[in-house]
Amino acid sequence: MRVVISAGGTGGHIYPALAIINKIKEKEKDSEFLYIGTHNRMECDIVPKHNIPFKSIEIYGFNRKNIFKNFKTIKCLLKARKECKKIISEFKPDVVIGVGGYVTVPVIMSAHSLKIKTFIHEQNSVAGRANLFLAKYADLIGVSFKSSINEFPKDKTIFTGNPCSENAKDASVIPKEKFNLSKSKKLVLFVMGSLGASLVNEFLISTMKLFNNKDYEILYVTGTRDYDKIKKIKFPSNVKVVSYVDSLVGIMKNTDIIVTRAGASTLSEVIELGIPSILIPSPYVPNNHQYKNAKDLIDSNAAYMIEEKDLIGDIIVRKIDEILYDDKKINELKNNLKKFKIDNSSTVIYENIKKLIDRK
Repeated sequence: MRVVISAGGTGGHIYPALAIINKIKEKEKDSEFLYIGTHNRMECDIVPKHNIPFKSIEIYGFNRKNIFKNFKTIKCLLKARKECKKIISEFKPDVVIGVGGYVTVPVIMSAHSLKIKTFIHEQNSVAGRANLFLAKYADLIGVSFKSSINEFPKDKTIFTGNPCSENAKDASVIPKEKFNLSKSKKLVLFVMGSLGASLVNEFLISTMKLFNNKDYEILYVTGTRDYDKIKKIKFPSNVKVVSYVDSLVGIMKNTDIIVTRAGASTLSEVIELGIPSILIPSPYVPNNHQYKNAKDLIDSNAAYMIEEKDLIGDIIVRKIDEILYDDKKINELKNNLKKFKIDNSSTVIYENIKKLIDRK
């Protein structure tokens, strides 16, 4: 299978794209891939590290606050469409896949104009603007949440779940000892994304000091942005601080509670691994989609949520203690998470792409 795939801007788009690539590689070892991403976002660094051929294009999202900046955006989009058409024509893919982010717009549009089969995937419970726009150019659409099926044409939309869930199932366990953590003590993991969340980190700095004398341990993943400042602070001995964890899901398999944002990929991993969670959705994302992602779990009593505006005092410490020392509550959360579990999301996506390619 020859595949052009595009996703960009955030790990929430990029890692599901990589999960789809991994599944296709597993099923068809002689497959060839070309990844098209932006010239200045995360995918520039992440994708080449996975030895995947990478082409970059200059493109920007539309600016709602300063419409004059959109003249440059439109100019770049027109240029990008021309570039993508050339790149795709030369590569001759069997299918072109878009996994979110504005970079996918010229890629999927170009593939459609070349009459190449197209598949797009939506990770969030509220569809992104790029995917909503591209729905008419896509031959098949996959969604992670059943609640978002209604946002797309029903005759070509399927419920697949998030491909990161299958990656989580297959990931290797990272031993606690790697972070100087005790094998026998319970572990609470704090993580707010690869860059981190500065306002939340400000709150967590004071919170970490409240874990002194607790009989469990904390792994606090600060994110790269604030790490240099935070690492200088003296925390209790049961709090371990790191900037970033490669293959985070490996340590998640050794985690008793996770305190995290509510990105779609993170939630798919939480669901797959059955980890009790305290979700702090980012209020800075389009359409407040992290809150809505989290709400699906909250309404089924499968997670707890604290909004960023409610982060005061010892609220997180109290919530952790309330969960960690109540076996009945932990079992209830884990059982309710099972209702959302899809073990074979990447496989479902692969099988449907295969059918799409074979369709006349």
